[in-house]
Amino acid sequence: MIEIDQLRELSVAERIQLVEDLWDTVAADSQQVQLTGPMIQELDQRINRYEAQPNEGIAWSSLKARIQSSL
Repeated sequence: MIEIDQLRELSVAERIQLVEDLWDTVAADSQQVQLTGPMIQELDQRINRYEAQPNEGIAWSSLKARIQSSL
């Protein structure tokens, strides 16, 4: 298995890509993830907040552009 020190030798871009690739494998197996009671409660609260004020947030594309421009 790869040690954390070896990962630190990668460039930031390589580490970000690694995290994205790793996350994709988690998402592909997401049906195996079991939500806990507190997780379900948090998700319900977030859905309720969104439904109460759907225009409160910002679009993902806008947020992503803002993040990328700050890097």
